[in-house]
Amino acid sequence: SLQYRSIPIPVLVQADGADEGCVTFVMHDEDHTLGNSLRYMIMKNVDVDFCGYTITHPSESKINFRIQTRGGVPATEPLRRGLNELSDVCQHVLNTFQARVNEFKVRQEQPME
Repeated sequence: SLQYRSIPIPVLVQADGADEGCVTFVMHDEDHTLGNSLRYMIMKNVDVDFCGYTITHPSESKINFRIQTRGGVPATEPLRRGLNELSDVCQHVLNTFQARVNEFKVRQEQPME
C-alpha cells in the first residue's frame, strides 16, 4: 500500500503588531515539491492577493512561504484550506493509481484467449 508522509506544522513568522493577513510561514524539510503545489492551490482562493515561496539556500531544506490576503482574512485560513485541498488531490491520485494497478493485476491473472 502506498502512503505519503504527513506535513509538519509550519512555523509562523510575523512582525509585532503586523497584519495577520500578511504572514511568512517557515516550512522545514520541504522544497519545490510542496512549495509549488501548495502555492498553486492557495492562489485559487479569491481571498488571496499574493502567495509565493523561496528556498532559503540550496544547502538548507526549508522554504519561506508568504501569503497576503484581502478583506481581513487571516493568512492561516488559506494555508489550512490549501493544505487540505492538496491532501485531497494527493489522496485521489493515490486511490486512482491503486485502482488501476489492481485492475492491471487482475487482467494479468486471466488466461490469454
